[in-house]
Amino acid sequence: MTDLSSRAVLVTGASSGLGACFARAAARAGAAVALAARRADRLKDLQAEIAAEGGRAIPIEMDVADEASVSAGFDSAQAALGPVNSVVANAGLNVPSSALGLPITEFDKLMDVNLRGVFITAREAAKRMIANGSPTSGDGRIVLVGSVGSHRVLDRLVAYNTSKAAVLMMGKALAKEWALKGISVNTVCPGWIATELNSEWLASPAGRALIASFPRKRAMQAEDLLPIVMLLLSDAARTITGGAFELDDGQSL
Repeated sequence: MTDLSSRAVLVTGASSGLGACFARAAARAGAAVALAARRADRLKDLQAEIAAEGGRAIPIEMDVADEASVSAGFDSAQAALGPVNSVVANAGLNVPSSALGLPITEFDKLMDVNLRGVFITAREAAKRMIANGSPTSGDGRIVLVGSVGSHRVLDRLVAYNTSKAAVLMMGKALAKEWALKGISVNTVCPGWIATELNSEWLASPAGRALIASFPRKRAMQAEDLLPIVMLLLSDAARTITGGAFELDDGQSL
């Protein structure tokens, strides 16, 4: 189920955290991987790491909030790897704040990446998948990264919650629109995951209190998402579309 040797996979936000984890796993499963992010220097390090394990990857500097940058990134990926038939729209950011204390410029910045960027990425992917024959082959795979904040309130994360709720509905709408185009669109909704971006906060008194409130008293690891994400990128996901997969280790119970 997780053989991705027939896949060219583009992962956004691949310079760290979940994106880097997804990219490594896809390469280990046999995929040719386009590593897309704004931090090109870190992408080169990840490319070298994947190559050292015998995998194939290329770095692509991409700003998902810029449509021209996304289009150029797909051009580069296709030129180097062939038609991209799997995409993980993972790039995102967070701005912890109360609604009253959130500058509108920060709200707009978050929406540009978390919502607009996901839409631009998914749409560009679909255009190319359709042009490359997905309606016939049925091999198009798009995975959007949402959050448990897609359907439950995370305190002081109003902009993040709003963006991820929109991503969840976007995934369903795109799945229906592209159902006859040979493209499966699904959304994964992770709970709290320990990454380099939030490790300091999770180690704080507030973070430790949050973890203590979870049924299993632990934060998740990025690798915990791999069984579902790799499945959704694979040939085995032919009949899985419009799904919203909550992966939170019971944190929302």
